[in-house]
Amino acid sequence: MSKLTAYLVADLFDGATRRRDVAVLVDGDTIRGVVEPGGLPEGVATIELATGLLAPGFIDLQVNGGGGALLNSAATLDGIRAICTAHARYGTTALLPTLITDTPEVTTAAITAVRDAIAAGVPGCLGIHIEGPHLSVARKGAHNPGYIRPMDEADFQRLVSTGIDHVITTVAAETVPPEQIARLTAAGVTVAIGHSDAPYEMAMAAFNAGARGVTHLFNAMSQLGHRSPGVVGAALDSPDAWCGIIPDGLHVHPAAIANALRAKRAPGRIYIVTDAMSTIGTTMTEFELNGRVIQRAGGKLTLDDGTLAGSDLDMIGAVRFMTGTVGIGLEETLRMASLYPAQFLGIDRTHGRIAPGARADFVHLSDALDVEGVYIGGERQHFAPLG
Repeated sequence: MSKLTAYLVADLFDGATRRRDVAVLVDGDTIRGVVEPGGLPEGVATIELATGLLAPGFIDLQVNGGGGALLNSAATLDGIRAICTAHARYGTTALLPTLITDTPEVTTAAITAVRDAIAAGVPGCLGIHIEGPHLSVARKGAHNPGYIRPMDEADFQRLVSTGIDHVITTVAAETVPPEQIARLTAAGVTVAIGHSDAPYEMAMAAFNAGARGVTHLFNAMSQLGHRSPGVVGAALDSPDAWCGIIPDGLHVHPAAIANALRAKRAPGRIYIVTDAMSTIGTTMTEFELNGRVIQRAGGKLTLDDGTLAGSDLDMIGAVRFMTGTVGIGLEETLRMASLYPAQFLGIDRTHGRIAPGARADFVHLSDALDVEGVYIGGERQHFAPLG
């Protein structure tokens, strides 16, 4: 039997506009409506949120790890549960556990673990993002070049037969040609271009073949030159290409983020990702990735040679950076953290909004943008103290 609850909200951002003094009516795991408090059904249970702001829960489409677990080395149900729990603390109500370039065996194990997590109802586990191994060695970043390779038919079949509704794969435009991109998208896989040294024309051909956008704009891709616009230029120029971006002040300069937001052609949007590693929600100072030690210091994760290896960023930290440092308005920043990633993935009817028919996934923020409460499927999440 469903449970009807009304959240009495002093300040609501529903994904489109701000509204004052309304009631969000939740039936089980679904929002029934947003009404005036006087229009509530008789006897409905109420929860009062008299201060702060209620907003759609954050959606992070690139999460390598959290809570001490890294998908590459903890491709298990428990590993995914640890990742989702760690990020929920910071307002993330849906995410894609992300596998960095690895062996076919590890890739298969990660797919199985995500499928099991979804079947088990792990709160926040939405699907999987498989980043690599079909990348450019020239733009490998922290990916192990020994595992990077072209896509063969076995790789293709693995991607299209996951049994998971929401699958993103990041590929290089020069490694995976338009014909393969078209086959992947026709089979329901969302393709993003990343870790790619492709010229502008090749990137545009990938978008025309069905690639939906780029993974972490500016990072590990050919840059915007005045004669060679590269992947960055193609992503900003294409009206259909969506762009994830990592706003931690280390991966992309605040001025570059601001310039990208001004340059991006509509209707494409730029959305926030964390590219977070296992350190989120822990006091870890180092961890291993494919046998290599990653150091954590000063909010930065690096290999021994100084190469950035993912981020130490959570979503509420990204929201604060966008508003406080880049200078983007709070409502647009919240769209970048929820509505736009939902639109990119094609799930904006049920995610990224507080509206009738959407999932009851939302985050309660203080005026200082601290996370006061997190609700996934209508259930308030509870977290152990950090230690």
